[in-house]
Amino acid sequence: MNRHFRPLIIFTREIIPQIFLFKLATAPCDNLHRPAHLFPVQSVRNHLQFRALCPKPRELQTFVGAQETGFLQLPNDFQNEDTGLDKQGLRVQKLLKFLANSSDEELDQALDRGGLSLNEDLVLNVLRRHHSECKSAFRFFNWVSRCGKSGGYSPGSGVYNEMLGILGKMKRFSELHQLLDEMSKRDGVMNERSYGIVVHRYAAAHKIEEAINMFYKRKEYGLKLDLIAFETLLMSLCRYKHVEAAEFLFHSKMKEFHYDIKTWNIILNGWCVLGSLREAKRFWNEIIRSKCRPDKFTYGIFINSLSKAGKISSAVKLFQSMWKKGCIPDVAICNCVIDGLCFKKRITEALEIFGEMNEKECEPDVATYNSLIKHLCKIRRMEKVFELLGEMEKKGSCSPNDRTCGYLLKSLKNPEEVPGLLERMERNGCKMTGDTYNLLLRLYMKWDCEEKVQSVWIEMESDGMGPDQRSYTIMIHGLYEQGRIAEALNYFKEMTGKGMLPEPRTKLLVDAMNIKLKEGGAGSTRNVNQKRKKRNGSMLLGFPDSKLTVTPRNIIKSGSIQMVEE
Repeated sequence: MNRHFRPLIIFTREIIPQIFLFKLATAPCDNLHRPAHLFPVQSVRNHLQFRALCPKPRELQTFVGAQETGFLQLPNDFQNEDTGLDKQGLRVQKLLKFLANSSDEELDQALDRGGLSLNEDLVLNVLRRHHSECKSAFRFFNWVSRCGKSGGYSPGSGVYNEMLGILGKMKRFSELHQLLDEMSKRDGVMNERSYGIVVHRYAAAHKIEEAINMFYKRKEYGLKLDLIAFETLLMSLCRYKHVEAAEFLFHSKMKEFHYDIKTWNIILNGWCVLGSLREAKRFWNEIIRSKCRPDKFTYGIFINSLSKAGKISSAVKLFQSMWKKGCIPDVAICNCVIDGLCFKKRITEALEIFGEMNEKECEPDVATYNSLIKHLCKIRRMEKVFELLGEMEKKGSCSPNDRTCGYLLKSLKNPEEVPGLLERMERNGCKMTGDTYNLLLRLYMKWDCEEKVQSVWIEMESDGMGPDQRSYTIMIHGLYEQGRIAEALNYFKEMTGKGMLPEPRTKLLVDAMNIKLKEGGAGSTRNVNQKRKKRNGSMLLGFPDSKLTVTPRNIIKSGSIQMVEE
């Protein structure tokens, strides 16, 4: 069959701008329209999905009229105000991506000519598509802030909070401070969620002083210094293992705030997260000596700490003592014990507790099933796994979720098993997430299925789920293991160009690859442009005697692009 088709000319994203600048400057615009027969409509769904993935040539016409007007031409279909929210968001995403290296003035002019009807939902849609690309997100946000004033739209708390989260996640604290200053000048924009996001991001970046200072600055933003805000600070510090600082604050503010057991639980949980059973025991004894009576959450946290430390027998004894004291364990505590027993390969005991849960009116939830499925997959008891999966499907209250899908995907041995599993998960209403896409990337890289890797990459970006830092990390390390150093460095360059900060291990690997390249050790690498021909952002320019059909959802399942003879 292949002999009936002419070869395709492949253009990567790096050379598309130069090619189109040349062609648009020398040829009439109408000559760039692809022939209608190049897009066969086998089904309406396939046609729409193909259009969503492969932008029209008019979306790339950044030079049309530039000589006469001095600014960029926006695609005609981008100006359509009747399109749905997701379609408008996707088109703005494509524009921001294509003009990523252009000046702010050029981008503003292109967006101005788009005729967008700005509202909170649309702006949030675009920002969430760029949750890992702070540069593009911040440029769009700045344009919205400038142009919205003249158009009668002003960003609300939701948009500001989304932008705070993006900047904080990428550790762009200079821009985050600018945004906070802007928010302080507007009444009602700064709220509890804004405070929580900033404190959380400071703690995640190990900026303890800044996180604490943010608590004391609440008055400047019109917020009260109350116990709930203090507990938010403690939770953020403990979440990122700054438990000593959190406990110091806890004791220093004890007279100012009247603590309840919830506040004590935060610190106890912090020591559990840190994995220090010794400190957890010490603080547990402090709770027992205090006037606060432990609740089921206190028991649950300490049982979890014992389980993580490998003291599962002690955890089971404490679990059983709860029933005797009339403190009925909830499903979360049962899940903790089940997971701990499974980890110690005591599957039979875990299944016994699982069976007792229904008898004691403690109905298992999704996490219960996921704990059992995770460990049963590890020991390859697949019959029991699919028995539990069948139970989940029958129950309407705990259908399989993305974690269930992840555990099942990890248990697969070859790529041919992926389509059936994804179809089953889709029937159960399990939607693709960024974690699922990244897991598929990792699996296909391990199996050396390059075509499917690129297909996953395309759909991930089309769905607004990435690629994020983890996606690039998977690609960089995976390509290095395959000896494709030049391509790995290309991904690293692209990642840092989007403002993403690499992990320390990735930095070390890249340094080693650069040294290896200088020493001439990359002889086994392949042609970068050829190997990345199906990367998102590249185009396949075919000839009129062939048709190209792509079904994005089926790309992951089949990993193929079909050429259909006319």
